Amino acid sequence: MTEQVNEPQGEKLQKVLARAGLGSRREMERLISLGKVSVNGATARLGDRVGAEDKIEYDGKRVHAAPVVKQRTRVILYNKPEGQICSRNDPEGRPTVYDNLPKIAQSRWISVGRLDFNTSGLLLFTNDGELANKLMHPSTGIDREYLVRIQGEVDNDMLQRLRDGVLLEDGIARFTDIVEGQKESKNRWFYCVVMEGRNREVRRLWESQEVRVSRLKRVRYGNIFIPSHVRAGQWVELTEKDVGELCDTAGLAPPPKPKYSPELRRSRERHQRKLRKANTSRTRR
Repeated sequence: MTEQVNEPQGEKLQKVLARAGLGSRREMERLISLGKVSVNGATARLGDRVGAEDKIEYDGKRVHAAPVVKQRTRVILYNKPEGQICSRNDPEGRPTVYDNLPKIAQSRWISVGRLDFNTSGLLLFTNDGELANKLMHPSTGIDREYLVRIQGEVDNDMLQRLRDGVLLEDGIARFTDIVEGQKESKNRWFYCVVMEGRNREVRRLWESQEVRVSRLKRVRYGNIFIPSHVRAGQWVELTEKDVGELCDTAGLAPPPKPKYSPELRRSRERHQRKLRKANTSRTRR
């Protein structure tokens, strides 16, 4: 007589936490080991499984996990203007990047990194927490390119120091590439690339050389650039091909190709027409 083996119930806790956008599965395992996660009021342990009815908390805050049902992996590109913060809510009442994002059913947008209040440019958002954290993790080695306007004297020795590495308060940082752009009376423009997403890293690198950053815009994240028709404050959804390439860059298997949906195609076409119409109206003014 064959002994019946009961299948484990629920889903691994670290997988649920990663899907909620808190970090990679390995990072979630570490947090569980440190006793920072609880399930139904009790400190969680490695190996715990949870279901939809379980109450999960991290550092005393409720974790709202995404549904177990696998949704289509979506990524949108947002062209952030200056004067917006990257938090969902702000006690000071300042506008946030989430104010302009489209609604998403049964899920939420997770930001791939942040830009500070006075920095504009490319921000990616996804509904896949594991993809978001892989794209942000330093080990993935994804380059971020910025266009920066500098006030002050810049010479070749300074540029070489910035390429070789500068000691900041949180360790050595460097630009992997710096290319000079246009000159503008006393100001000079540069395209510079970093491989990490440290807080205000680009500004701090330049300021370490006693020059001032007067404008800063992110123009590229990996292989993703801001399309010319997506103006500040507008967003566009990436194609399945772009999403697949992002997953490949992050070291993840590409999501299964979604079934053809006439409504999805029409929705994207409507949004593209809306963007182009808005930009045409601006040009005529």
